[in-house]
Amino acid sequence: MSDETTTITLHTADGTALSEDRVYETVKAAAEALAERFALEVIDIEADAEAITITLGTDEMTAVGFAVELRRNTNTWYENKFAAGPLWRTPPAF
Repeated sequence: MSDETTTITLHTADGTALSEDRVYETVKAAAEALAERFALEVIDIEADAEAITITLGTDEMTAVGFAVELRRNTNTWYENKFAAGPLWRTPPAF
């Protein structure tokens, strides 16, 4: 277990996708499975209709990699399942 924690947030593209129970439960399960696969501790998961926030017991770099992989996996699932997408908003370029 890491003494360090990092919180990441993914925002839905449409601002409402996570209000659907099936979408929320799938994203939450994907986050938990991904964390387990990489031996990361999930400290907290919070969500509302427009965003999911996950706190992990790890450093920032690892948490960002986790977020990228979770975003990629769940975008693919959402686009294939609902013929819509993407699920997540694309952050602005720097």
